[in-house]
Amino acid sequence: MNARALVVLAAVSCSSSNEPQTCKPNAAGYAPVIDPADFSTTIDNKYLSYLPGTMARYVQSSGDVVETDVMSETKVVMGVTCRVVHDFLKSKTGELLEDTYDYYAQDKAGNVWYFGEDTKAFVGSQVSTAGAWLAGVACARPGIVMKASPQVGDKYRQEYLEGEAEDEAEVVALDEKITVPYGTLAGCIKTKELSRLAPGDLENKYYCPGVFGPVRSVDVGSIDSGKSEDLVSVNGKTAGP
Repeated sequence: MNARALVVLAAVSCSSSNEPQTCKPNAAGYAPVIDPADFSTTIDNKYLSYLPGTMARYVQSSGDVVETDVMSETKVVMGVTCRVVHDFLKSKTGELLEDTYDYYAQDKAGNVWYFGEDTKAFVGSQVSTAGAWLAGVACARPGIVMKASPQVGDKYRQEYLEGEAEDEAEVVALDEKITVPYGTLAGCIKTKELSRLAPGDLENKYYCPGVFGPVRSVDVGSIDSGKSEDLVSVNGKTAGP
């Protein structure tokens, strides 16, 4: 999820417990009904599959490296047992820059939901937790990161904390062919991801059938334009023979 969205986990119009139903209506009228019985830690969506023990490696255009590890651990958020996914970003010289734990669950229809993240960014001896948020805390709501059957024109919120975290996505193509270090992949969907809080922060992401999660991300707005992140390997392997 977009770590540039600064989230301040301060009490707003509700208590700080995981009880979003006590919150006042937000400006967007966004209040998804979450029934824990509808969710599972089995995340096997065609375009976003998080099997425990899987490790993916990405390289950014800067040369920095991202590793994403799907853990066996779970975390309960809003009563929903979520899969924990550990992401960390290292510079090309091996220095740890960011360390993040994300929380996902899949509903009965096959949609993958995002329930929050605990994140730390390191700059020298300084540590920042800006970007951390948790569904149900300070009236934050979870959002969808991948639809069960995405169609062009689908629009959905990926997270919501009014005035702080308002990332959204739109499906813009269903049959893209792309080449990344992992391999050449076809039948990929392309999304446009944005935040109304930072209009220049616009990103395209590509998800390909049966290939872990995002395969390519590229900034196309006025913020960080041209920067990209590409899949290199999954469990140490590429798509080649």
